[in-house]
Amino acid sequence: MTRSPNSSQEPRHTTQPDRTRRDGRHRRHVLASLGLGATAALAGCTSIGTNVGVETGPSYERGQIDPPSDAGNRSAEQLTAAAALAEQETQEGVTPLNRLEITSHEFTFESGFKGSTIQGTIENTGAERVRRAEVRVRAYNEMGEQLGRYLSTNGDLDSGGVWAFTVIILKSPSVLDEYDITVLGTPS
Repeated sequence: MTRSPNSSQEPRHTTQPDRTRRDGRHRRHVLASLGLGATAALAGCTSIGTNVGVETGPSYERGQIDPPSDAGNRSAEQLTAAAALAEQETQEGVTPLNRLEITSHEFTFESGFKGSTIQGTIENTGAERVRRAEVRVRAYNEMGEQLGRYLSTNGDLDSGGVWAFTVIILKSPSVLDEYDITVLGTPS
C-alpha cells in the first residue's frame, strides 16, 4: 500500500493474499467494460440524431493565421478589456446541429483591445429556430500545440437567420499560426 508524500504515518500493509487484489482489479475491469458497453449500446439505439439533426461529434474546419507585420501585443489595459469580453467557458447542452453552417471565417487583426480575432458568419439552414449557437475556436502555434480555446455565443437564431460572429483570441499574434473552428447549438 502506498502513502501520500505528506503523510507522517507509516504505510499499512494488508494481510490479504495477492489473489484478493487481483480479483478486485478483475471486478473493476468487468464493471468498466459493462459500463462502456452499455454506453455504446445506448448511443447506437437512440433516435435523437434522426429527429433534430444532431451529428455524432463536432467537426472542425482549419484556418490559417497570418497577422500583419505591424500587429503588436495588447497593452495591459487592452488585455484586461479583451479578457473581460473573451468567452472561454462552453455552454451546457450545445451539440453539433446539421442545420448550423459556417458560411465564412477568417483571422482578422483588429486595432485596439480586440487584437487577434476570428470573424465570420453562421447560417441556420434548417426549418426551425436554434435556441443557442456557439462557435468554438482552438488556436495553435507553429509547432501544432494548442494555445487555447475561445468562444462566441448567440441566442435565438431563426430559420434562415445569419449570425456575424467575432471570437477574441487572447494570445499574442506573434505566437499564432493556425486555428480550427466549429459551430454547435441547442435545438428549440
